Amino acid sequence: MEVSVIGSSSQAKICTSWSELSSYREIRFCNFQKRVSLLNNTKSTRWRNSGLSFTLKAVQSSPVRSDRLPRRGSSSKPKSLDGVRVFVGLPLDAVSDCNTVNHARAIAAGLRALKLLGIDGVELPVWWGIVEKESMGKYDWSGYLVLAEMIQNAGLKLHVSLCFHGSKQPKIPLPEWVSRIGDSEPGIYHADRSGNHYRECLSLAVDEVPVLNGKTPVQVYQEFCESFKSSFSHFFGSTITGVTVGLGPDGELRYPSHRQLASHGNILGVGEFQCYDKNMLNLLKEKAEATGNPLWGLGGPHDAPSYEQSPNSNHFFKDNGGSWDSPYGDFFLSWYSSELLSHGDRLLSLASTSFSDTSVTVHGKIPLMHSWYKTRSHPSELTAGFNNTVNRDGYEAVAEMFARNSCKMILPGMDLSDKHQPQESLSSPESVLAQIRAVCRKHGVEISGQNSVVSKAPHGFEQIKKNISGENTVDLFTYQRMGADFFSPEHFPSFTHFIRNLNQLGMFSDDLPEEEEVVESVLLNSESNTHMQAA
Repeated sequence: MEVSVIGSSSQAKICTSWSELSSYREIRFCNFQKRVSLLNNTKSTRWRNSGLSFTLKAVQSSPVRSDRLPRRGSSSKPKSLDGVRVFVGLPLDAVSDCNTVNHARAIAAGLRALKLLGIDGVELPVWWGIVEKESMGKYDWSGYLVLAEMIQNAGLKLHVSLCFHGSKQPKIPLPEWVSRIGDSEPGIYHADRSGNHYRECLSLAVDEVPVLNGKTPVQVYQEFCESFKSSFSHFFGSTITGVTVGLGPDGELRYPSHRQLASHGNILGVGEFQCYDKNMLNLLKEKAEATGNPLWGLGGPHDAPSYEQSPNSNHFFKDNGGSWDSPYGDFFLSWYSSELLSHGDRLLSLASTSFSDTSVTVHGKIPLMHSWYKTRSHPSELTAGFNNTVNRDGYEAVAEMFARNSCKMILPGMDLSDKHQPQESLSSPESVLAQIRAVCRKHGVEISGQNSVVSKAPHGFEQIKKNISGENTVDLFTYQRMGADFFSPEHFPSFTHFIRNLNQLGMFSDDLPEEEEVVESVLLNSESNTHMQAA
């Protein structure tokens, strides 16, 4: 069976007659020969809903024993590759800013399809800016509670990501009351050398400063976690199995050193240091004076390149003789990374303590800053806050922090390989991943994996399989993310094939649901708005 999903901006409308749909449903009650005949004599079936259309075409396949097909509602699930649990991320805007479930019928159809494929569960982003939107301490979990119940009814597990950051696409800002504070006091946000503030997360320098109506951000985050735990307590253990605490931009432990990704075909620059908001400057000044070099505390490196420039555009990151490899460079980079580590330690400790009396596991996510890794200075990692160069291992302290708080580490980029990176970027995602894996093994930190983008090329799935199997086995892999691209004709059949290949290692191929079962589930449930915002 071939599955096609075609994007459309029109409002929902049904392009398939009910008689055709009824004929399709009868397939499940026919033997293999009748199914092939019926499908071959039926015109392509299309179901168009605000962004998605599915096209079904029959192709010959081996007969499947009917007594081995999974029953609807069955909780049985094939064993995945080497025991790896596979989750799929829900759309970033699954819940609207009005706290209602977006594209609910499409999500219900997607959940059914994932269940039939043998997926273990889904990941749900829960946004600070939606739940605590209007005023401090006023929480509205209604939309997320509805989704959690939908997921539970589908027989899937749930991993929740607590997002203390905002999103530009789709547009999900910080809470309104926080934004109002930021309008009058922009120093609560990170700032770059030009004084531009990053308003999608708070500066880590204010973690323990009472800038939020007399409370510190850490106190507000903790109260948010406690409210979440109380509101979703009946889902813990049975449905909710894990929680990720947001640590920075896009939920990752890093500075917002890259304000935007490089456009297609362009090379990502080195980024910029984010130490120019007044609170970061105060911390830098204090550190410099304590070391007897007050002039070092006046600001960040004056000879560092700007966002989209290469390492050799200025003096600081040059391989030979660059300021990074000097007493001043060592001072600044050590301070800059230590502030990021302290921030991560505070939030992981907060989450670990908050959920210590539950059965869920706590996760934190770090980025895979692989551009310019083959240089001596590793500038993309340095501006992001990881003091990792040819001279020192900047991830050792990160792994120690995760181990100290008994948290699992999420690593993105499981789909990235060196040979598919632009040569000019001197990038090596495989080397970064191997380095982080090594220190995690040393400190006993379990790794969970994610992909970087919806993969429309076979090599992406091949790389994922390589990175989650054998000696690289991870406990949990989350595929990001459900949406229009996820269901596109360039992607969905490949994803289905990828999952079936994983599952076939744990059961006979005859036991697996046929693709038509998966597609029928989507068809029968996608009767209204199915526009999904991709990550």
